[in-house]
Amino acid sequence: MINSRFNLSKNTALITGSAGLLGFQHAAALLECDCNVILTDISKESLEKTSFDLKKEFRNSTILTYPMDVTNSESIKNISEKLISQNININILINNAALNPKVESNLNNNNPTKFENLSKKQWDKELEVGLTGAFLCSQVFGQEMAKLKKGVILNVASDLSVIAPDQRIYKKNNNSSLEQFYKPATYSAIKTGLVGLTKYIATYWSEEGIRCNAISPGGVFNNQDREFISKVEQLIPMGRMARKEEYRSAIQFLCSDASSYMTGFNMVIDGGRHIW
Repeated sequence: MINSRFNLSKNTALITGSAGLLGFQHAAALLECDCNVILTDISKESLEKTSFDLKKEFRNSTILTYPMDVTNSESIKNISEKLISQNININILINNAALNPKVESNLNNNNPTKFENLSKKQWDKELEVGLTGAFLCSQVFGQEMAKLKKGVILNVASDLSVIAPDQRIYKKNNNSSLEQFYKPATYSAIKTGLVGLTKYIATYWSEEGIRCNAISPGGVFNNQDREFISKVEQLIPMGRMARKEEYRSAIQFLCSDASSYMTGFNMVIDGGRHIW
């Protein structure tokens, strides 16, 4: 350990949406700092695979898994009670769970990604996971942190918390307007809302020693369509999308004492896209 302030060996972190692309990376980041990690996700099968892959890399680390539904307060409370009964205190909470609609093809006349066609059902579903889920988890696990007078809550937002989605990057020249994919309004609302929730928690629990920050990653390369990648790269001053492991150091900084005087902050890491 180069700097002892990054040492998390006496801490336990709970990560929601752990089975996702960045959920795995967040867990790996904390494990690199000797943190104990609790993986949670609604999919038990995906959770077990994530745990198996992490244990191959971090053989001597404590990695626990618990299926949990972030939209269900009882599910969250049950996990909290189980951990308390085992004398496990959560010091770090990473609210990472989200539904991120993928670029689709062959959309019909009822294209659900268009703003005019977005149903209230879909709006409610996505906000329930990405925003309400973060609220419920912060409420339950934050209360326990407050009792201990110390804790870190990190909300995973997006560069779309500070800029609007550029719908041009999703446009396919051979598709009609009805078949075009649009980044749904839900995504912007959720990620912007997470930043607001971050500031609220940072001030509400400041006297209880809880720090709350947000991280806003830019697009991550994940073998997307070449045309899409080319369009995105033109919007980024650094000229490329992020590699999936490039956010690890930021997670380590925001979750450790290295950022002990930082709270209520939204750290945007997007290769400079939001400044252009």
